[in-house]
Amino acid sequence: MADVLPLVEARLRTALGEPDARAAVTFLGTDRIEVLRFQEGDIVRYATLGMSAQPMSDPTAMLTDAVRGPRAELVLSVRSGLADTGKVLRPLAVLAASPQVEGVVVAPGASLDVGEPLWPGAPFTSVLVAEPGGLVEDLELDEPLDPVRFLPLLPMTPNEAAWKRVHGAQALQERWLTHGTDLRDPSRRSVPLD
Repeated sequence: MADVLPLVEARLRTALGEPDARAAVTFLGTDRIEVLRFQEGDIVRYATLGMSAQPMSDPTAMLTDAVRGPRAELVLSVRSGLADTGKVLRPLAVLAASPQVEGVVVAPGASLDVGEPLWPGAPFTSVLVAEPGGLVEDLELDEPLDPVRFLPLLPMTPNEAAWKRVHGAQALQERWLTHGTDLRDPSRRSVPLD
């Protein structure tokens, strides 16, 4: 079975250019997770590399399949120079390790919470997992492997996360759209929720 990570990194480089920085984090009992940083104009993108090495498995399944199952990497885009977003590397690696550590399947519409600000002074402690396919196309792998999906992360304030739990991801995204929310602003305020 081919190692998927070199293919994943090649897809990221094709879509986002050359990374200008990378960091690696290893948690006890998990595979190493890298976070690559890509700068494009006033946008900085952070992409995980390592989450897709193993397929995610349903936490209720009696047996896990080492071959079949969804694979994904996470991508966060923010405006540069407005906050110290470089400190997001560890929280992103924590989120990318969550399928291995907690046995969760990360999919569009899910909320992921790190329990602390995503970076110093950030008004966000969680993210909404958005639909893939816009920024980085899915990476098809040889059968029987599932494709690698590159899932955008949209930072949520605690109020937005609570509102999303009640009303759903689609309703929150519509509210952001209605109010013209700049989801790349690392210091934005919560969207009006009443």
